[in-house]
Amino acid sequence: MSFFSKKPKETVSVTYVSHNGAVREVAVPVENTVMEGAVANNIEGIVAECGGSCMCATCHVYVDEAFLGQLEPIAENEEEMLGNTAAPRQANSRLACQLKLTNALNGLRVTTPPNQQ
Repeated sequence: MSFFSKKPKETVSVTYVSHNGAVREVAVPVENTVMEGAVANNIEGIVAECGGSCMCATCHVYVDEAFLGQLEPIAENEEEMLGNTAAPRQANSRLACQLKLTNALNGLRVTTPPNQQ
């Protein structure tokens, strides 16, 4: 065993559903965000123009209602950006860059809106 070997990162399953119904399930490392998982796996529908700094609304997603109670509350800056989404905001709207993955979110399902810009 080498001292330089890396322990594999723990992952959770995230299902990304496009606005047109295409479904893609991917393993995303715990502590990454839903947006980082989308970008790393070339998920269509998540633009992420600002790279995750909560300065745009191009990673807007609709979170499956079964997971809403397990998410951190919406912070003031996310609330402000959700007011600028290209697609209509809904009760389950969140910014994927603000959704840090935990073991409790294993199986999370998010749907992308029809447009981000």
